[in-house]
Amino acid sequence: MRKMGKRAIVLALGSALCISGTAGAASSGAALKAKVINGGVYVNVSDMNKALGTSGAYNSANGTYTLSADRVPQVIKNVSPSVVGIIGRSATGETVAGGDRYNLAHGTGVIIRTDGWIVTNAHVIEGLGDAVVVTSDGKSYGITDSYSDPVSDLALVKIKASGLKPATLAASTNSLQVGEQVVAIGTPISFSLRNSATSGVVSGLNRGVNAAYRLIQSDTAINPGNSGGPLVNLKGEVIGINTMKFSAVGIENMGFSIPADTVKYVISQFFKYGEVRRASLGLGLEESWSAIVGLPTEDPLKVTKITSANAVQAKIKEGDELYSINGKRVASAIDVNELLKSYQPGQTVSVLMQSDGDIVKRKLVLTQDNGEIYDSIQSGEDLEDSNESDSVEDGGKAPSKEASESVQETAVTGK
Repeated sequence: MRKMGKRAIVLALGSALCISGTAGAASSGAALKAKVINGGVYVNVSDMNKALGTSGAYNSANGTYTLSADRVPQVIKNVSPSVVGIIGRSATGETVAGGDRYNLAHGTGVIIRTDGWIVTNAHVIEGLGDAVVVTSDGKSYGITDSYSDPVSDLALVKIKASGLKPATLAASTNSLQVGEQVVAIGTPISFSLRNSATSGVVSGLNRGVNAAYRLIQSDTAINPGNSGGPLVNLKGEVIGINTMKFSAVGIENMGFSIPADTVKYVISQFFKYGEVRRASLGLGLEESWSAIVGLPTEDPLKVTKITSANAVQAKIKEGDELYSINGKRVASAIDVNELLKSYQPGQTVSVLMQSDGDIVKRKLVLTQDNGEIYDSIQSGEDLEDSNESDSVEDGGKAPSKEASESVQETAVTGK
């Protein structure tokens, strides 16, 4: 593991992997069936509770209906049986500060099927030896099968069990709002602290933080060991899988989660193909300065490399600039990746480009990504590693995964 400099801000993709409120509307805009009676608007209380993520009780004696004062405890109670701890021997083979003499590493997972399929982070199970899954009732299981996708940092593991309680993945995170109350459940710091819960709010959406796809930002406390655990709304739905955090002196509660939409996309690929078969343009692309620093921009992406015969056949060459794909504007690598989740290798798309000063449309047959996306993420991390700083804007935010998965390295140690 690499040691970080004094001023480095650590982006802990393992913040995640550990070595060693008041009820409110879950979302707005829900359309409920209603009737107008004598000037009053009436809705079915069950529909209302489902939309708001609340519960309540009717008192026939006085004809009143009382909403629950705090939904969070009920959400935790309902979701916790679907959360597991995952522990095994660390792949580093060395004892690290904050760890123990057995070189153990642990993370969290979420049951998605009754027959033992569990979603977690790829970096949780990567190199984990003799891994054991412990359910909320204290039962231990060995892992019988697994799939891993480092690009999305998602993985599936299988245990030989039945009758498990699966979590509910949110149908979509499109209606998610900044300020919405959320709960994180996981295994922070010590494996004995399984099913610990923290509460907070959604701090930001569509974040591009050294990842292939957009992330949810929240201020829920996410500590080492929380990786792979759920971020849950007040309806008890898993809206994201916790994956990383910023951690340094002066930085508080900046955690990031993989949205349920991406989780479902990756899971469906695992079950269908045994891997994630991503569509790719077959191009190396360079973002504009504005996109790199996070400014709103419609600047095009510059083609820096041709990696497929299909792109050559489409007469695309280095130096061309990409504006849109099938009519949808793209200004960053994440824009491209998100858009291509809806396509399969072999499909044809129309790309709007500038070539030799002319605006042209090209028909491009998509190829299958063979690791280019992952390489681009790693290249971004290495670039930012070399720029140590105590401000996020200055780029001192992203050591590599292997440098971030110990308790010691999620704080500034000066070593």
